[in-house]
Amino acid sequence: MESQALVIATIGVLGIGAQWLAWRTGWPAIVLMLAAGFLAGPVAGEFGFRLLDPEAAFGDLMEPAIGIGVALILFEGGLSLDLRELRHSGSAVWRLATVGVIVGWVLGALAASQIAGLAWPVAILFGGILIVTGPTVVIPLLRQANVQPRPNSILKWEGIVNDPTGALCAVIAYEYFRRVAESPNASIIEVVPPLIIAAILSGLIGYAAARVIAYLFPRGAIPEYLKVPVLFTMVILVFVLTNKIEHEAGLVAVTVMGVTLANTGFSSIRSIHPFKENIAVLLVSGIFILLSSSLHWSDLVYLDPTTEIGLRFILFLLALLFVVRPLTVLISLLGTSVPWNERLFIAWIAPRGIVLVAISGLFALRLADLGYSDGQVLTALSFAVVVATVVAHGFSINIVAKWLNVKGTSKPGLLIVGSTPWTIALAKEMRALGTPVMIVDPSWQSLSAARREGLPFYHGEILNEATEHNLDLTPYQVLVAATDNEAYNTLVCNEFAHEIGRDSVYQLGESADGEDDKHALPPTLRGRALFESGFGVNDVNQRQQQGWVFRKTKLSDEFDFEAARDTLPDSANMLLLIRRDGRLRFFTHAARPEPRAGDTIISFAPPQERTPEEIAARRAAKEAERESGRSGDPKPQAG
Repeated sequence: MESQALVIATIGVLGIGAQWLAWRTGWPAIVLMLAAGFLAGPVAGEFGFRLLDPEAAFGDLMEPAIGIGVALILFEGGLSLDLRELRHSGSAVWRLATVGVIVGWVLGALAASQIAGLAWPVAILFGGILIVTGPTVVIPLLRQANVQPRPNSILKWEGIVNDPTGALCAVIAYEYFRRVAESPNASIIEVVPPLIIAAILSGLIGYAAARVIAYLFPRGAIPEYLKVPVLFTMVILVFVLTNKIEHEAGLVAVTVMGVTLANTGFSSIRSIHPFKENIAVLLVSGIFILLSSSLHWSDLVYLDPTTEIGLRFILFLLALLFVVRPLTVLISLLGTSVPWNERLFIAWIAPRGIVLVAISGLFALRLADLGYSDGQVLTALSFAVVVATVVAHGFSINIVAKWLNVKGTSKPGLLIVGSTPWTIALAKEMRALGTPVMIVDPSWQSLSAARREGLPFYHGEILNEATEHNLDLTPYQVLVAATDNEAYNTLVCNEFAHEIGRDSVYQLGESADGEDDKHALPPTLRGRALFESGFGVNDVNQRQQQGWVFRKTKLSDEFDFEAARDTLPDSANMLLLIRRDGRLRFFTHAARPEPRAGDTIISFAPPQERTPEEIAARRAAKEAERESGRSGDPKPQAG
């Protein structure tokens, strides 16, 4: 028991540690998790002190644990699939999810058999699994590269839709060969239709379970604190029960369940999102460390280019990157309206992730039980596919996106909630500096000033779920809530803090002393307070009426922050600075960014400017103050 607890703790530390290191460095998390598991397992084992040996620690529990983990990951992916946004991607996703699945399966199986040398049953099963493109890997890469909306959406939804599809293809292949092993005379007509019927039945069970949840939750049948536990218990129950109908049919059921819940529109779905994403991070980390640490040093022989089998596998990886994926996409998208530069970009980007490894790990053991020795190499080969695709696509996506002209705006954008005279003036200043800006307001009348100035705007309620599908938020890394309602500003910041980041949502609101006011909104809900003084809505409105304006000042080695401060009136307030690369850093009542040469400072100041004489007098006063401070320093005494 103690060794099992230690193994679980070690898996957690390595998995979350790898995720944190990926966040700090910007490297692909899946590669770091693979490296951590491999170092703790086979590499450490070569030196006689293997840190992780999950098979020895968990025994027969390992396979069902991985199965349930994969089910929860697929359910979480289904919860992210909103069919309204999928429709906005046109027919491209549907073509990739139908024609692409067939073409990709056939080409993948041919490559696995003819190039990698796998036995046909194993090659056919592995070809089905290779359809999966891994949304847990694709989405971070797209966010990192800031790809244009259409190719971004197509790749994202292809990954989500094809996760369960690839699992289903593998299930069909495995069940066929299992039935053939039991009854050598069985035909494909006798085997495949029952499998498809079982998948449809499992999907209906998942749909029914989702409808039950959607009916019970809004009617108070389940208390708020039990909703998430009940939901995840239901997911596991549906997975286990539908697996009784057919092996791995539960993967189809839980995916359908997630997609159904995502599209029923019931109110409790928002409260589930933060928890389910945390669960997904834990499961992805845990399963990947678990499987990579289960490898053995002898598995590396399959990737040794000096051996015949190793050379075959490396050629297979090259064929997968440069032949199978490109042909699959280009054939699937024939006749669509997707431009050729976007088709070529989609044809290149197809990193595989945790689902490929997890499903391969599940079937590797079962194929070995059926007498297919090649099944033992599936886990090692799947890890090789993951590393090859993540490294190749992860480190080339920016270059390829620029080359094919599918990059979105290069500068981080500013999303402003609320159309007021103050926000209009701010948006004009930011646009003049080349920063992408968008003003959002539900009032068409309030947006009239933005329309007159030609500023980008969105007419709609920012908190409405429809906004997520009609307004592409990808270019905007910072949000400022500056409506006339401070409580509403807080609500907006709290809603988007999880998506954009708590340190990237700002608001006009209570001043710095609001934290000690029992009537004030708690700081845990609010965004960061704009300005070092913590100006509220009334403060900026009053100063706006007095003629205050935004000023920009460019810093250099000769003209530093103090010199810039000297040129402004004493009452001026620093709002933000723009780094050379376009990143935005705001001055708040709790923190002040460190100004550097090359930064542009945006301040909110009275209309009067200091005269050259006033600036000189101010600098002379500061210099005199510094001199008096130095002369007043105690002199060291002789010993």
